[in-house]
Amino acid sequence: MTNTLDLALIGNCQISALVDARGEIVWCCIPRFDGDPAFCSLLREHESGVGYGFFTIELVDQVSSDQSYIPNTAVIVTRLTDAHEGIVEITDFAPRFRQYGRMFTPMMLIRQIRRVQGSPRIILRIRPASGYGREQCSTTCGSHHIRYISPEWILRLTTDASITTILQEIPFFLEDSLTLILGPDETIPEAIGELSRRFFDETLAYWNDWVRDLGIPYEWQDAVIRAAITLKLNTFDDTGAIVAAMTTSIPEVPNSSRNWDYRYCWLRDAYFVVNALNRLGTTHTMERYLSYLVNVVAGTQDGLLQPVYGIDGRALLEEQHIESLPGFRGMGPVRVGNQAYKQVQHDVYGSAILAVAHVFFDQRLIQRGNAALFYRLESLGSTAVKIFDRPDSGPWELRGMKRVHTFSSIMCWAACDRLAKIAARLGLIERAAYWRSHSEQIHAVICLRAWNQNKQAFVGAFDGVNLDASMLLMHDVGFLAADDTRFASTVAAIERELRHGDYIFRYIEADDFGVPENAFIICTFWYIYALSALGRTDEARSLFENMLARRNRHGLLAEHINVQTGEQWGNFVQTYSMVGLINAAIRLSKRWDSAF
Repeated sequence: MTNTLDLALIGNCQISALVDARGEIVWCCIPRFDGDPAFCSLLREHESGVGYGFFTIELVDQVSSDQSYIPNTAVIVTRLTDAHEGIVEITDFAPRFRQYGRMFTPMMLIRQIRRVQGSPRIILRIRPASGYGREQCSTTCGSHHIRYISPEWILRLTTDASITTILQEIPFFLEDSLTLILGPDETIPEAIGELSRRFFDETLAYWNDWVRDLGIPYEWQDAVIRAAITLKLNTFDDTGAIVAAMTTSIPEVPNSSRNWDYRYCWLRDAYFVVNALNRLGTTHTMERYLSYLVNVVAGTQDGLLQPVYGIDGRALLEEQHIESLPGFRGMGPVRVGNQAYKQVQHDVYGSAILAVAHVFFDQRLIQRGNAALFYRLESLGSTAVKIFDRPDSGPWELRGMKRVHTFSSIMCWAACDRLAKIAARLGLIERAAYWRSHSEQIHAVICLRAWNQNKQAFVGAFDGVNLDASMLLMHDVGFLAADDTRFASTVAAIERELRHGDYIFRYIEADDFGVPENAFIICTFWYIYALSALGRTDEARSLFENMLARRNRHGLLAEHINVQTGEQWGNFVQTYSMVGLINAAIRLSKRWDSAF
């Protein structure tokens, strides 16, 4: 079976796993999102009984499968049917609930297997890999557990299944139910089945309570709830960081080498993520993420920010090729680390300040912004003033060319604009005037150098001619009012050149890897935002419905989409795409008080 992105995501904000339609765990990193993938068959396909780096529960003579989330939870249920009408049900989750006054999020996956009908025979194949798929783990075992040992970690499988049938992968008839608990190398003192049921009930209750407190629109509630849960699952609780995606090296386009490791935190995403969290009312998650961002800002030297940081805030993300994994459908290279951390991307200053500005204005937050934090942010603003008209790699992280990207300059403007507003909020009148003056000067330069008279549009780079989808955000960040004729004219130009069917390309010129072939999903959501701002609501709603139809069976989105086939490409699940869905739904939905 060829790998696809028709996958379900489970997790508990400490670890996560991707589960395919057959109930195979195809991706799971240990001991956290950016760790070694113990299960990595997403990047190395296999036949039954061949290879390692996977966790399968195989039904002998299987003929069909069905899979769905338990509503409003991160618990996935897979139902397998054999040729003799035997049915097995697999329930997968990672425990998450409050215990002893704190959140319990162990490095643990629980798989419950239940016979539904007939006499199904199953084979358990549990073969973790170590060193990014370089070798199979060695094992030791006891009466009810197996230890999987790598140089980096030890996993313990505790189970009420036969240890012999697991180690020797012997087919057996499933008579009732079994439990598989894969976690740290610790003894479980309780009966396995009872502990599993308790953790299941507590986890179900946690997610139901969490969803109950969400602020959601009247329309498209299922889609927004699933996107919100996914955004939460992409959050690393320990630091508050939110990763761009759970995977590495899923190509943006087949055989393109556009393969990157996205298991890190991009400042570019920060503003949009924080806005989505705010609109959803998930203030605790938002506050933890803002705390992560503030700590990153505090750790900067001379007011210089990187585009991307590790989930622990580390700056060094050296990129390397992993030869032991052939890649998604054999399309390498597989990369670990991301060289973008070395790039110069000037938009990060605006992104960071736009996000952190919430702590000065949102009175729900426990940790509020003060003058000390403002003065620390000023160093970022000073950098923005110095570099707003200098070349950079831009928001799309071009590796082979630099230019003065208009979006980067607009975000430098946004940094100064928000600093002026924060200073006014704090009663720092002189500082407010200072930053307002800089924002006005930058605004004037952008309007002079980024406006292309022939195209009647703001273009992607100063004194350039090529369009860029990031210009759709000029209204969203406050650079232009919705009724400014230049905004409508720019949107019209982007429609002419970057729209392909129902999708928007980020640009169409050749880059380091050639001409883009697939559409970047978030750009279509930006277009929907722009249409909504221009009052073209019916068009926006139609495009939004199309994007909803492009999600996989579980309501999840990757990074790119093929405009002819609708197939998703790029790293998965993509935070930026899910945030785009949330923000679009909230903008377009009917109001609750006008819906009845």
